[in-house]
Amino acid sequence: MLYLVVYMTDSKRNIKIDAAQKPDLPKELFWDWRYHEIDWQKTYLSIIERVLERGTKDEWKELIRFYGEPKIKTALTKEIMYLPDYIIEEVTRYFSLRQEDLACYVRQKLRRGQWI
Repeated sequence: MLYLVVYMTDSKRNIKIDAAQKPDLPKELFWDWRYHEIDWQKTYLSIIERVLERGTKDEWKELIRFYGEPKIKTALTKEIMYLPDYIIEEVTRYFSLRQEDLACYVRQKLRRGQWI
């Protein structure tokens, strides 16, 4: 597989940015962000949450390619505190995890509201 590396200049810091340093995800997933200013490493938790919740399986694969499955699994089990129920089910099947392993599932069970 060949990769085309494109260099752009960041006007604020005047440094070169390697286009391969960002995932190939559609801008539409990040409609409320300034797409060209996203720091893909610093905001990885928000990005992982967004793609898992709103992305397709192909976009999930791109997420795995970019961040690596271990980083995504660590985010799911230790850092991501909220995902909708239907995404929890999909994530557990896709990544071969148990619901009880997910930080968001444990938090959800601990925060059950009143039964009224």
